[in-house]
Amino acid sequence: MRTPRDRTTPTTPAGPAARPTAAERVRSVLAAAHSMTVVTDGLRTEVRHLDDGDPMGRLHLHHDAALPGDDPRPAVRLEFTDVAPTPVRDRVRARVTLLGRLLTPYTEEPGGTTCVAFGRAVLETAEGTTYLTPAELEAAEPDPLATYEAGMLTHLLDDHPELVTLLLRLVHPQPGATVLRALPVALDRHGITLRLEERRGHRDATLAFPSPVADVERSGAQIQALLSKARRLSHRNTLPA
Repeated sequence: MRTPRDRTTPTTPAGPAARPTAAERVRSVLAAAHSMTVVTDGLRTEVRHLDDGDPMGRLHLHHDAALPGDDPRPAVRLEFTDVAPTPVRDRVRARVTLLGRLLTPYTEEPGGTTCVAFGRAVLETAEGTTYLTPAELEAAEPDPLATYEAGMLTHLLDDHPELVTLLLRLVHPQPGATVLRALPVALDRHGITLRLEERRGHRDATLAFPSPVADVERSGAQIQALLSKARRLSHRNTLPA
């Protein structure tokens, strides 16, 4: 599996923005996934979004942290790709791989389920590769906005592009003439991230919420707080959103 290519320069936070842990990131990717690739017995099977069901609903993951190397059960690899919902450069934000062994034969039949003895997870991002145990994933929770992020970001960009331009006032250092376009690229309980695209490469700026979001119902107030802060700034930014 290839590591996502990303020419992003180090993230530029506007204020002390916390970040999700690796385990939280994996849980969020799984929670929001609409497709996956199942690799077993040398065969790759693409599982798409069907019947409004999460593809993870077809799988039962069982804790099995110590799988012996000579275990006769077929090895299985579940691959997930986290793609930004907006048309930014380098849209692949992360790749997640779950490794284990099949406890029951894999089935593609509608309504069928497969049991997997889950051994470990691998998270690949632009920052590097992290290996996680089942216990670490069990102790983490998905981000409360994970399943809503795509809809919220596309709504912001499609229906309120002027608010993206407004949020640029909060970016430090302020974008210069080399920035051609700014788009929202990520949203989680800690804040919203804008991708500033330049002629060569891009950089991400994370705008921290005043306080972490506990549930999606409270996200609107946090976003409005950022917009209000931006409006209070006198600087006018004319970059296209």
